This record gives sequence, structure tokens and C-alpha cells, in this order.
Amino acid sequence: MRSLRDKVVVITGAGSGIGRALAEHAASAGATLALSDWDEVGLHETADRVRAHTGRAPRADRLDVRDRGAVHAYADSVGVGLGRVDALVNNAGVALHGDLDEVSYDDFEWVMDVDFWGVVHGSKAFLPHLAASGDGHLVNMSSLFGLMSVAGQTAYNSAKFAVRGFTESLRQEMLLTGTPVRVTCVHPGGVRTAIVRNARVTASHDKREVVRRFDAELARTTPERAADVIWSGVLAGRPRVLVGTDARLLDAGVRLLGSRYQRLLVMAASRRRAASRSTR
Repeated sequence: MRSLRDKVVVITGAGSGIGRALAEHAASAGATLALSDWDEVGLHETADRVRAHTGRAPRADRLDVRDRGAVHAYADSVGVGLGRVDALVNNAGVALHGDLDEVSYDDFEWVMDVDFWGVVHGSKAFLPHLAASGDGHLVNMSSLFGLMSVAGQTAYNSAKFAVRGFTESLRQEMLLTGTPVRVTCVHPGGVRTAIVRNARVTASHDKREVVRRFDAELARTTPERAADVIWSGVLAGRPRVLVGTDARLLDAGVRLLGSRYQRLLVMAASRRRAASRSTR
């Protein structure tokens, strides 16, 4: 797949952030869109923006990617309704901030169900449709936190590392079997989206401070820039796409340092916590 023109593109988590930017980019490039999200308000805002910009209304469906049966029914409905599926972006995701001893099983499962199982459900449900298109492309959203781990992100790290392993394994299966589906794993760094603002936070962490630090210090890439990088990588057939200078630099640092990177992160986090306590 070298162009998005006249392609049928499915995007989950399209109600805001990277998902919305991916949708707007694909629509501008001439794609026919099937968009979904748990958030109906955000989803329809995205659909309205696409329609206003292109004059074409995308398909928009409320979808809970945790619901296996619903995802499979959705895949079949899109395949029949739009005639085929050329690309799927498993973008839906949530976040959780807090140390493991405070994280409930329910919250841990919530992250895994959306961020990992949502990817598995979408991949399995849409894979036959992607293969039938003859040049399908599957895009799974991992994270910088699928390349490196940080304290306070046990659930999110678990999900995003799992997405990475799942996607890389599936890509090899497609190559071994000669299935005409390319597979790309995306690792965004800090992108200016609402994912942290909408995240769950454990009791000992100040959510306002978590959001402030993310917005002020970490979210360096716009969703629009992220979408440009992702679609460029997909159309170039790259198996892995790193989004943002932070993702590229930290990926290189982890590969250079090996497990030693963990000690450096602990030292930095310890200094940050000490500074925070001293200002209270």
C-alpha cells in the first residue's frame, strides 16, 4: 500500500488526539474512513471535522474494544458496508499512573483490556479482511513505554510491551505464510493528547501535578505531526515507527545502555521526588 487514496481505513480511538489526527490526514489523502471510539461525543466531533474538511462523511460507530464479540461484529459490518478493508489502526488506549502496591486489579485489568486485548481483538477480527484486500496494512499502537519501562507505569508498560511483542510476532507470521498484510508497530513519545488528563491515578499521586508535568515537560509532539510520521512510515512499509525526538533518543539510549538505563531513571526520579518534597 503506497497511497491512502481510495483506500478503506479503519481507526479505533478516533475521538481525539492521535486517532483524530490520523483520521483527518487519511481523509485529506483520499481515504474512505470507518472511525470508532468509546467516547461518542469526541467521535462525532472527529466525524464532523472530517466531513467539513473533505465533504465526505466517514462511518462512525461507538465501540468498546474490550468487547471481543462487538469488535468481530464491527469488522464484518465494515467489510460488508464499505466493500473491503485496506488498513486498520488499532489506536484506542487508556493510561494509569501509580505504583503497583496501590494499583487495584480492576484498574490493571482495565488498562490491559483496552491497550492490549483491544489490539488483539482488532487484529484477529480484521485480519481476514486485510488479507482479502490484497495489500492490507495493520498498524498497532504501542508506545515509547513499549521500548523502556518507568516507575509508576507497571500496567501501561505491561500493555505496551505486550503490544510490541504481539505485533512483531504477527509480522513474522505474515511473512512466513506469504499473507499480503504488512504490519507496523508504532512507538510514540510524548504527544499533546488528553490521554494523561483522562488517565486514572492512584491515591498517593497528585493528578494535577502528573498532568502538569506531562503537558509542560514531556508532550513535545503535536498529534498532527505524529499522524504525519505514522502515515509516512506505514506507506514506506516500515515495521517500526518511532514518533518524536524523545522516542528516537531514548530508544537509542536503551539499546546502548541495556538494563543500566533503569538505574539512571531511578536516580532522576529520586531527585525529582526530593525536590517536590522540599517545595511543599
